[in-house]
Amino acid sequence: MGFQLGLFSANTESGLAITTAPERWSATWEDNLRLARLADDVGIDFLLPVARWTDWGRDTHFHRSVLDPLVWATGLLAHTRGIRVFSTVHTAFHHPVVAAKQLATADHVSSGRIGLNIVAGWHAPEYEMLGLSLPDDHDVRYALAQEWWDVVSRIWSSQEPFDHSGRFFQLKRVVGWPKPYHGHRIPIINAGSSPQGRSFAARNADRVLTVVAGPEDGTEVVAGIRAEARTYGRNVGVLTIGHVVCRPTRAEAEDYLHYYADEHADWPAVDEVMRLQGLHAQSFTPQMLATFRHRFAAGHGSCPLIGAPDDVANAIAAFAKAGFDGIALSFLNYGDELGYFAQEVIPRLDALGIRDGRRSR
Repeated sequence: MGFQLGLFSANTESGLAITTAPERWSATWEDNLRLARLADDVGIDFLLPVARWTDWGRDTHFHRSVLDPLVWATGLLAHTRGIRVFSTVHTAFHHPVVAAKQLATADHVSSGRIGLNIVAGWHAPEYEMLGLSLPDDHDVRYALAQEWWDVVSRIWSSQEPFDHSGRFFQLKRVVGWPKPYHGHRIPIINAGSSPQGRSFAARNADRVLTVVAGPEDGTEVVAGIRAEARTYGRNVGVLTIGHVVCRPTRAEAEDYLHYYADEHADWPAVDEVMRLQGLHAQSFTPQMLATFRHRFAAGHGSCPLIGAPDDVANAIAAFAKAGFDGIALSFLNYGDELGYFAQEVIPRLDALGIRDGRRSR
């Protein structure tokens, strides 16, 4: 399987860019549908949404409008041919019996192209809006996620009704048909960068989506995740995220980055996102949070991929060299920018041997 390219957070207004720039991504259904078809045509491997249930306050439009990840994924799968589309599911907000049937249904809609990104949850205002309490103990959130996934897995593999008596779920005569299109499982991502998140992914996921400072620290992170997975007798791939500004020259790209992530940065929203990430998510180390304020404005703390096509291709290649299996990308405006990226950067990645010139799943 070659190095994979995905698009991240296109179901959300502004994507990952915490900015007031007027041309930021709209996240309307019409724009997402056009983007998905373009991504399918140019050989992007996957689409990965963010699950967001509340906004970041009345004074910001960042993630004000968010398309539901499962409905979004199902709709896009019905209108595409080859691309894999993941749904992001919060284990605290979705009952496992209901989620198992919804995901299996979407898998049949697409003849086997749905994927699942399991999220344990961290955004306290979302819990409060839903009348729930965010557990302070990170271990508790992942214990619930593990039991949730155990139930979903059993639904998909069991041919007979079963009872489940656990810490979080008490279930009687559980049944679940249809099963996933290709049998009893769909591809699983876990987006987690905390120690608990990476351990959960090592035990359960096919791919780990994790935040790193850059390829320079990525080698150690990848090695650690794979070593832990081997203790469970498993092999896992590792993905990370990056924000792209690609222009004919590096100067043009850097000027545009300055325009939207400095001049038009939504600093109150940046600070609120970073505050809640630091309190609850544990995806970023305290050192990263202390130095990443501009990265949050540019792309929610993801790695910068900035410059001319050669610069961007070489930056992506550095992640492949560090051992990553792929990267999920964001743009200020996905629809306006993906075409140029596909025309100029993807052929350079093929020439570098990063991808083999065809979509790999």
